[in-house]
Amino acid sequence: MSLQVQENLSLKPFNTFALEARARLFAEARDESEVREALALAAERGLPLLVLGGGSNLLLTRDVDALVLRMASRGVRLLADDGERALIEVEAGEPWHPFVLHTLELGLAGLENLSLIPGTVGAAPMQNIGAYGVEIKDVCAGLVALDRQSGELREFSHEECAFGYRDSVFKRQAGRWLILRVRFALQRTPQLHLDYGPVRQWLAERGVVSPTPLDVSRAICAIRRERLPDPAVLGNAGSFFKNPLISAEQAEHLRAEYPDLVAYPQAGGMVKLAAGWLLERAGWKGYREGDAGVHRLQALVLVNHGRASGRQLLGLAERICEDIERRFGVHLEIEPGVI
Repeated sequence: MSLQVQENLSLKPFNTFALEARARLFAEARDESEVREALALAAERGLPLLVLGGGSNLLLTRDVDALVLRMASRGVRLLADDGERALIEVEAGEPWHPFVLHTLELGLAGLENLSLIPGTVGAAPMQNIGAYGVEIKDVCAGLVALDRQSGELREFSHEECAFGYRDSVFKRQAGRWLILRVRFALQRTPQLHLDYGPVRQWLAERGVVSPTPLDVSRAICAIRRERLPDPAVLGNAGSFFKNPLISAEQAEHLRAEYPDLVAYPQAGGMVKLAAGWLLERAGWKGYREGDAGVHRLQALVLVNHGRASGRQLLGLAERICEDIERRFGVHLEIEPGVI
C-alpha cells in the first residue's frame, strides 16, 4: 500500500480557523489509486471518510473519529484550445489561487474575479464558490468524480453538477461523490465583470482605463487583502454566512424601515440581502467573546483570535443568527461545514 497513514494527528495545520482537533486516522491522496486505498482502509476499519481540501470551509467542533483524507493530487492539463476558447482539466488537490494565476499567465480569462480565494480546485464546485459577480458555474465545463458507494468513476456535465447559490449536487449528496478532476472553459478574449464598485474604483484610482484580466485580478487581490484577514495571521474561514434570499415583498418592508438596506434583485422575484450589512447594522462587527470574534473590518467573517474552540465559534454564530432573525425576520445560513 502506497498510502501513508498517521494516527491521532492534529488537524490544526489543515484548517484555516487553526482549530485544534485530532483525526483518528489521517492520510494524503496524491492520485486516484491512493483515494481508492483510503476508501478501502476506511471500510476495513469501520470508519467514515472525511475528505479535506484546503480546510478553508470547515468548522471543527470536536475530534474527528474518521479517516481524514486530504486531497494532494496535482496537475493542470490543456485539453483543447481553438484560439478563442480553451478547455483545461485540473487535479482536485491543486491550490486554487495559484491555479488562477497560472491561467492568467497563459492569457486565459474567466477566473480573475475568483482570485485569492483559499482552498483547492476540487472543493470549489462543492460550494459553487463565487466572488465579485462570478461563480464556478460560469466557468466549469464539467468534472470527474468517484462514487464512494459503487467505486465507479462518473463524468458530470455542467448541467449535471446542478449548481445553485453556494450549492451543487455534490453538496446536496454529501458523502457520496469525491471530486477528482475539474474542467474549466476559459476565454482568450476577455469578458470582464466589473459590476462591483470597489473594483472599478481601484482601477480608476490607478489610471487603468482598459483593464486586462490580470489588472482585475490584482484589484480583487488588493481589495480582499484590505478587507479580509489573512488566515495565516488570524484564523478564519472567509465569509461565514450566506447572503440570504427573501421575497421582494419582505425586502420592501425592510427597506421602509431601513432605507440604507443593501439588496440585489434576483430571478423569480427574489431579493438577495447583503448578510454583512445585516450584521453590521445589528452591531456585530468587531464583537469579541474571549478569542472567538467577528472581524473588525468585515462583519461576515468570524475569527479565531488565538485559542478559540470550534464550539465557541459555533455558539457565537448561533447567537448572531438568532439576533438577525429577531431584528430583521431574516434567517441566516452558516456557510462552512460543521463537524
